Amino acid sequence: MAGGPRGSMRVSDIRRPAQLNGEVQLTSNATKAPEDDEATLRELLVSLTRQVSEMSLNLSAKLDELQTRGVVGDQQLETSVALSEIRSQLQQLTKSVESCQSEVSEVKRDMVAIKNELDTVQQVKEEIEELREYVDRLAEQTHRRKLRLLEQGLTFFLSYTILASMLGMFQFGYNTGVINAPEKNIKDFMKDVYKSKYSEDISEETVQFLYSFAVSIFAIGGMIGGFSGGLIANKFGRKGGLLLNSFVGIAGASLMGFAKFFHSYEMIFIGRFIIGVTCGLNTSLVPMYISEIAPLNLRGGLGTVNQLAVTTGLLISQILGIEQILGTDDGWPLLLGLAICPAVLQLILLPVCPESPRYLLITKQWEEEARKALRRLRASNQIEEDIEEMRAEQRAQQAEATISMTQLLCSRTLRPPLIIGVVMQLSQQLSGINAVFYYSTGLFVSSGLSEETAKFMTPGIGVIMVTMTIITMPLMDRLGRRTLHLYGLGGMFIFSIFITISFLIKEFFGFVQEMIDWMSYLSVISTLMFVVFFAVGPGSIPWMITAELFSQGPRPAAMSIAVLVNWIANFVVGIGFLPMKTALENYTFLPFSVFLAIFWIFTYKKVPETKNKTFEEILALFSKPGDTPPTRGQPQANPAFEETPLNTTKAFTGSTSTYM
Repeated sequence: MAGGPRGSMRVSDIRRPAQLNGEVQLTSNATKAPEDDEATLRELLVSLTRQVSEMSLNLSAKLDELQTRGVVGDQQLETSVALSEIRSQLQQLTKSVESCQSEVSEVKRDMVAIKNELDTVQQVKEEIEELREYVDRLAEQTHRRKLRLLEQGLTFFLSYTILASMLGMFQFGYNTGVINAPEKNIKDFMKDVYKSKYSEDISEETVQFLYSFAVSIFAIGGMIGGFSGGLIANKFGRKGGLLLNSFVGIAGASLMGFAKFFHSYEMIFIGRFIIGVTCGLNTSLVPMYISEIAPLNLRGGLGTVNQLAVTTGLLISQILGIEQILGTDDGWPLLLGLAICPAVLQLILLPVCPESPRYLLITKQWEEEARKALRRLRASNQIEEDIEEMRAEQRAQQAEATISMTQLLCSRTLRPPLIIGVVMQLSQQLSGINAVFYYSTGLFVSSGLSEETAKFMTPGIGVIMVTMTIITMPLMDRLGRRTLHLYGLGGMFIFSIFITISFLIKEFFGFVQEMIDWMSYLSVISTLMFVVFFAVGPGSIPWMITAELFSQGPRPAAMSIAVLVNWIANFVVGIGFLPMKTALENYTFLPFSVFLAIFWIFTYKKVPETKNKTFEEILALFSKPGDTPPTRGQPQANPAFEETPLNTTKAFTGSTSTYM
């Protein structure tokens, strides 16, 4: 009997497999906690193995003791059952230990994998820090390069090149204003020619239509020339296109100059159309050429010379058009024919000027020629900053497919700057300024001035335009394009309202002579101030900012579209102002006031400031996360990281950046 209790006690002292397995499992799970490590697991396994060994030794000792006592009968049976149970539990315990060992091995493998991942994360972190340091160094280098670009000055040869190219814009201004002063002489010529051809007098309505057609067909030619400007710029270059265009200008000026000699007003129409094509090409090529050769810190001021050339041409045409000089029946053909002078002068001056370095490097891939052009323009061998800026733009362009006008219109990324460029051009033409240019004499007469006084007031518009354009040149890179454009549109809006008010007061108080005189002066002053604020912003900024908003690839197509819109608006104002004046009478300038308010709001909300920004920085203003330009094939990696190779992992090979 003694053997039974002792056997039962010894069996109960043994941990059951399920209980032990649960404890082992809990311990195993605990080891997977973040705070346990491999050493803890190893100690647990050693302790468990020692415990099993001790239990096995104790059991063996007890079995030997039982066998030596030689118990028989019921005790022997009870002992045999207990031994069988012990062996079964021992086997289960052994399996549990083996399972525990397997789990520990798995945990050990997991910890090794985690350690490897931590090593990888640490390596990636170090590479990120390396990349961050490199980007910081690159940003610092870019900043220093930009500061050096901002230190560049105006050289003699750069001034000469700009003077030679701006003759094209001078041509545009001259032919815009030349048709205004000799209006009566040209109409009389048309009457004489019609009567000699058809032996009957022509009606005043027909004469007015023919004269308006002569004014407006200039804009039709401008549409064609402006639209084809991008194609000409890419095929023949900026300088090459200007040289070819000069021959077209000579042909158009010759036709107008010999119209009276051949007794044909049709020659005036054809000549005005051809000279319009010339001016359209000039309005596309000249701003593009000047913006590409100008240093970064002078790009705004030098871009203003486009408008300076236009206003100078306008002023000279107005001065020569007064009756005491060429505004006579004999002098007007010479007045129109003098448009040949800027074309001939450009053919003489421009050949010694270099082609656009950007065109040579980016479009033609002629780096050495681009370097030669830059050395001449900068009068220095220190041109690496310019070359590096062009290379950055070139690398950005290499990620783009060739941009046609259709692709430009459909591109989501390029659509915002295109809309801005188009609206800026519309803000110039639909502001009402061309109504003042084309019909200034009649406008002053309707204000109450005598016809003789009105003819002398018209050149005053040109003087104001030239003066204000010169004043705004240094302000362009100080106050910025956007700020000046807002000032200009706001001032034009205010004085367009004053012009309308002066017309209304003159009508309602026409019986009071003193009121008539006072309102005449108010109308003239308001008109001149209207011109002043036009020169502050809308006169020059649209030509400049359109070229700034685009990279080398889409720039020609964008300029073509913007200039086409400009000339279409020019034509609409030229052909529609007189009928609108007849229909609206004293409210003629009210539609222009509405347009000016709309353009001011658009400029305030949408137009970015481009002052002292590289082309790359301007393009970044319109980039959105996830936007990618149309590519030629593989995505283009950020060129900045191509300069110094880094030992990066595959995790970063997909990181790319674009400039558009």
